[in-house]
Amino acid sequence: MATLKAGDLLHITRAASPQFVTSFHFRVIRVLDWTTFDGWMWLDGYQLDERGDALARRSIFVMQGGLKPGSIPSPRGMQAARRA
Repeated sequence: MATLKAGDLLHITRAASPQFVTSFHFRVIRVLDWTTFDGWMWLDGYQLDERGDALARRSIFVMQGGLKPGSIPSPRGMQAARRA
């Protein structure tokens, strides 16, 4: 994954760290400049619900190679899904 920046949306899964048994979406506020193991990083941001609303602010420790881009359905797409 390319260099992360504020506003990036990620789908956090067990591939990012064994601690994440349940996957979730995460909006990056910043990459923390803390000393870690090679290939690992600390991220500061918001855990999001299925609509993209913030549930909680978190700092998470993840393996950079396990990060996946995320996406939240647009409001129009969510309305169509509800009608189906």
